[in-house]
Formats: sequence, C-alpha cells, structure tokens
Amino acid sequence: MSTIPLRYRHWSYVWIPIVTGLVWFGMLWAMLIVWLAQGRPKYASQDGSIAYISDVGADILKPLFIVGCSITGVGFFLCLVVERYLRHSEDNHGRALTCLSTKPRLMPHMRRREKVFSTLAAVGAAIGGAGLIFLSIFDTLRYTSAHRVFLLVFMLGVALSAIFTIVEYRWIKKDFALARELKIAYIAKALIASALILLAIAFGITLYYAGDVGAILEWTIAMLFTFYVFTYYYDLRLSKGIQKGELHALKNEPSAYAQRA
Repeated sequence: MSTIPLRYRHWSYVWIPIVTGLVWFGMLWAMLIVWLAQGRPKYASQDGSIAYISDVGADILKPLFIVGCSITGVGFFLCLVVERYLRHSEDNHGRALTCLSTKPRLMPHMRRREKVFSTLAAVGAAIGGAGLIFLSIFDTLRYTSAHRVFLLVFMLGVALSAIFTIVEYRWIKKDFALARELKIAYIAKALIASALILLAIAFGITLYYAGDVGAILEWTIAMLFTFYVFTYYYDLRLSKGIQKGELHALKNEPSAYAQRA
C-alpha cells in the first residue's frame, strides 16, 4: 500500500515529459547559442550560410548532441509506455480487465482497437527514438547517408506515433464524450502533429533545393517538437487525484462528470 497521498502520485509520471522536453529544448538552445556566439561559422559539413542542427552536432558539440538526443529518444518512448500503462491494466493472470473493477487512472481503453492504436503509437515512438539516437551518433559529417536515413526514420516514427495517438484519442473520446480534458489533449496533439508533418514535408523538399530554408525549417520543427512532448505532461497530469478504476464511472455519464468537474 503506497504511503504517497493520492493527489501527489501523478508526479512520478509527469516528470518524464517535463525532463524530456527541457533536455531537448535546452540542447537546441545551447547549440544555437554556441553557433551564434562563434560568429556563425561555416562548419565542415555545412553547405549554406545557416547551419543545420546536425552541422553543429557534428562538430565540437557532438557529445552534447548524443546525450540530448538519447535522453529525448528514451523519454519520448517512456511517455507513450506510461500512458499505455495508465489507460490499461491486467489481472494477475494476464487477462485484460474490462469491467468496473479495472484499474486505469486515465480514460481507459474500452475496445481492442484502442489498445492496438496505443501499442502502435508506442512502437512508432520507439522507432522515432531509435532514429534520433542513431542520427546523433552517425553524424552528417562522417556518415552523411546513414545520418539522413536515421533522420527520416526519426521523423516517420514520430509522425506515425502522433497519428496513432490521435486516432486512439478519437476513439476513446467516443466513449467519454463529456471528458473536456481529453478533448483538449486530442485537439492540441492534432494541431501540433499536423504542423510538424506539414513542416517535415516542406523540410524534405527544401533540404535538396533550398538549403538555408531547410535549415530554418529544421530548427523550427525541432523547437515545435518540444511542445508536442510537453502535451504528455498534460495527459499524465490527468491522473492526479484519480483512484484506480474511478474513470469508468465517467463513461458518458453526465452526473458523474459534473461531480468530478
């Protein structure tokens, strides 16, 4: 039996997206500030006048780049895993619990399809996280082709994870139509993910035809990804003060939702 008060138990989870987002954002700003402080030098791997993140990461700041990308990749994956855990639980025999005795502390999965999308989102995060780690190790100066392949893997992994997560939220929302918090999370993720995907497509085009524009887009995408990670802070914080299984009472029940609100 945990001795931590119920209202504080969510903090063991919300630190994951907080730390992940801050590490990523801090790394980006450190790299950008160093490049500017050095007088905007042209690195060995750089073609245009504006350095790509990978250009800075292939130079003296490569250790910082690897550490920052590794923490971010693992942290992003853990955000999906923890959320999956908080939405779904099993009994001691490994059977999924689907009745009122189930234990989730976030809006639970009521159907198999939601569990499938949640799992696919976590797999996408794992692929994207692995791509992020490997692209930092195989830098653009020494392993140009491998770096670009892992960059593509990272972007595709994050995009797939976002799409599966949004679809999952959409299905959950059908069962918990009055859950305003879930709707906010769904809309925020949809807006940020849509912007990231559109910018990533533009980045892929400009990477070969307009190098400086591509560099600006890359920095923009990376900064915006920070806010996508932070949306999981909002998601996991919804477990604050929630008893295991309590949210089943909110399944399209206006009176139950009004009492909680």
